[in-house]
Amino acid sequence: MSSESVPGPDSRVRLVLWRHGQTPWNVQGRFQGQTDIQLDEVGMEQAERAARLLAALRPDVIVSSDLSRAMATAAPLSRLTGLTVTTDKDLRERHGGAWEGLSDVEIRTRYPVEHARWWPPEGESSATVADRAGSAMERIADSLQPGSLAVVVSHGAAIRLGAARLLGLPEDLWGVIGPLANCSWSVVSRRHRQWRLVEHNAGTLPEPVLSDDR
Repeated sequence: MSSESVPGPDSRVRLVLWRHGQTPWNVQGRFQGQTDIQLDEVGMEQAERAARLLAALRPDVIVSSDLSRAMATAAPLSRLTGLTVTTDKDLRERHGGAWEGLSDVEIRTRYPVEHARWWPPEGESSATVADRAGSAMERIADSLQPGSLAVVVSHGAAIRLGAARLLGLPEDLWGVIGPLANCSWSVVSRRHRQWRLVEHNAGTLPEPVLSDDR
């Protein structure tokens, strides 16, 4: 066997981008943004079940948004793996400004122009969220040893937009990455500074909510 055919050490790093479990505002269809909403009972059950699946991947690191719904989602995985959860506020959801707490119907009625552009008054643009969350994910990847895996607990829009930024998608194609169900995840892998999407919206869980954090 030639030296070229001998597999070398795994130089990849992988991020499991895990959306938090269900909250009361998810059920009500309200824009959560950075309002600190707790998980409901279904969300806690989702986190427990997902943690058992993710623990089997033997993660090396857990990093979470500092919002309560993300931290509560990370807690069962921390308990099962013995890993300490590190927080990063750049993994927070999009700041929704005047939209936080409103339903989609209320947003459409009160802010039709802004809704069409999907840019909340006094909130963050999609590009700002993509830069913030994508930079946090890149920092986490930079901190890993080759062959390592980190579980990153965040929020629907932050994960989708951050991943789009990592993958180098132009802004007009960010919509090709669909929403994540509560407590489901995507997996991205980096090798030789090149990112690829490995899985999206994985982890079949009860009571999925296919929407961003609205």
